[in-house]
Amino acid sequence: MVKIRLTRKGAKKKPFYRVIVADSRKRRDGPFIEIIGTYDPLKNPSEVKIDTERAKYWIDCGAQPTSVVKNLLKISGL
Repeated sequence: MVKIRLTRKGAKKKPFYRVIVADSRKRRDGPFIEIIGTYDPLKNPSEVKIDTERAKYWIDCGAQPTSVVKNLLKISGL
């Protein structure tokens, strides 16, 4: 099953996340299919940049967003 989820980047205690499309059986920071956005929780307010067209494409293809990504998609206007 294909999922839209977050992968962690950034230094220790300074998280930065990428919104990716990946196989659900792969590890969190492992191989992925496509990067569709970023999420920076440290900025005030937190910064969310998601390519909504690609996210909509993957959802139409059957990809399931995780609960956190679902909230980020609502923030970005999808």
